[in-house]
Amino acid sequence: MQPTTAPEPLTPKPVPTVVAVCRRLVGNPVFETLIVIVILINAAMLGAETFPTVSDGLDHAFDVGYNVILAIYVVELLIRFTAAGWSPREFVKTPWNVFDFIVIAASFIPGLRATAMLLRLVRLARIVRIVRFLPDLHIAFGAIARSIPGVASLAAATAVLIYIYGMLGWLFFGNYSPEHFGNLGRGMMTMYVMLTLENLPENVDMGLKVSPWSVLFFISYTVILSFLVFNLFIGIVLNSMEEARAADRKKHESDDLLERLRLARRALEDAEKELQRAHRDDGKPRL
Repeated sequence: MQPTTAPEPLTPKPVPTVVAVCRRLVGNPVFETLIVIVILINAAMLGAETFPTVSDGLDHAFDVGYNVILAIYVVELLIRFTAAGWSPREFVKTPWNVFDFIVIAASFIPGLRATAMLLRLVRLARIVRIVRFLPDLHIAFGAIARSIPGVASLAAATAVLIYIYGMLGWLFFGNYSPEHFGNLGRGMMTMYVMLTLENLPENVDMGLKVSPWSVLFFISYTVILSFLVFNLFIGIVLNSMEEARAADRKKHESDDLLERLRLARRALEDAEKELQRAHRDDGKPRL
């Protein structure tokens, strides 16, 4: 009777050593800390350039420093691309990889160095990369993105109310305070500034000289725009922040589950190898 042979295990394609090393490096907190330090140095250099007493005579040193920082960014980007298995599809699955690539690639645009303003804007954009390494900022930016539809609707409603009150202000006070309500544009600008309650007292005094009933105009505007709209805005932002936190918790739970599945799969593969080795040992003839 022929001894049965165990079927070959279906093992996944082995990960190249370089890719595995880059993946461990990308997930290493020390690596992230070093990149954050480089970004902070970049920010400090940009700030130092605004002080003539500091930057005078150091143009060459600043250029060398920026080139070194750019080289570090390029190496970091290559490491992240390698960690993605040299696959552009896997690389772009992380939005921050796309942002990093655009910001770093913009530094190599021909003729960019001839325009100082554009060059500084590109260098300034690199500082935004620090958001990638700060989880709390991830949540904040996620909340901002989620609040855009609600804030846009609220801004449209606010613009309509400012238009209405600007027109009413022109009708009521245009002849008495032309510098504030001489036309629709000035009236809307006055009402817009009044959102902060900065010029409210002087406008109320002006209105009382016209009619005691004008106080209703300013009270209604203050209640509707300054208080109600601002509270709605705060509510939208807080709600978006809570949604962003919930999404972040869900993502972490999914990542933890995937990590547990990966460890379980590795344990099963190791057990399968042990069983295969034991089967081969049992099949050997004994002396």
